[in-house]
Amino acid sequence: MSTVDSDPTAVAKVTMLDNVKEFLLRFAASGLLPGSWFIPDRPKPEQLSARSGSLSLEVVSHCWQYSHFLAYQLASIVKYPPNRCQLTFTLFYSGQDTKTVALLEQYRHLQVANVSWNFQELPTAHLLRRAIGRNQAAKASSADWVWFTDCDVLFFENCFDSLAEQLQNRQDLLVFPRTLKATELLEADATVLTEQVDLNTDISGSLFSLRHYKKATGPIQIVHGDVARQCGYCDSLSVYQRPKPVWVKTYEDRAFRWLLGTDGIAIEIDNLYLIRHVQKGRYQPTSRFSALRRMNRRIKAALFNK
Repeated sequence: MSTVDSDPTAVAKVTMLDNVKEFLLRFAASGLLPGSWFIPDRPKPEQLSARSGSLSLEVVSHCWQYSHFLAYQLASIVKYPPNRCQLTFTLFYSGQDTKTVALLEQYRHLQVANVSWNFQELPTAHLLRRAIGRNQAAKASSADWVWFTDCDVLFFENCFDSLAEQLQNRQDLLVFPRTLKATELLEADATVLTEQVDLNTDISGSLFSLRHYKKATGPIQIVHGDVARQCGYCDSLSVYQRPKPVWVKTYEDRAFRWLLGTDGIAIEIDNLYLIRHVQKGRYQPTSRFSALRRMNRRIKAALFNK
């Protein structure tokens, strides 16, 4: 099993060899090699517990310089908590992200029926490799199912309860919502991204349109709890458990599905929303390369509706 160095300066230990290994893994995870080579004793569906009744669900989210999106996510949970399942909301953040720290203080002691807050601070370099927190949460979770998501995903009325209904007696390794409602690709000055957010803020339904998915992409990966505890999140791929000096693109999400040998099974979930936006947290505002990235996202959105 891999471990994460608790020393915040561990990012200096990342070597050129690590970068080469990560580059090669991207090709391996595209299907050039079987994922089973890289994960010991991958569980089979028939080996998983078929749980029913009032299920426990853990949602695992990350926030780095995205406090505005997290404000919407937290508000959605408080306004629409589950009635037929128990929810643990795990959020990884950095103490250097002062806006997120201030936001979490507003919610840390807020009592919400069937909801437990689990805010976990990480050294910044560990937070910036999202797989580290996800792996930590997966192996520590006691939940029946673990949902890996991002802080720009919102859970509106009956979202969690409809999910709990769909998960009754299931033995799938991985499931995902077949549809959700998403905004267009929003610019940084869009009202949704600049207005003050509180529990009374209401996002207009007209901003969102239905999107269909064919696989469990990064923020909509819902994994069986037995699988999470046994496999972690790319736990067997040490390069994805190394801290980074900047937020990196999450190639490990595809590697996770490759290791499990599945893109997931589609299920129906009510009122799941996504705020799509041009400006990523990892982009530097004045960087020319970041400007090219933003332009690329706009072009892809226009041509392929991504």
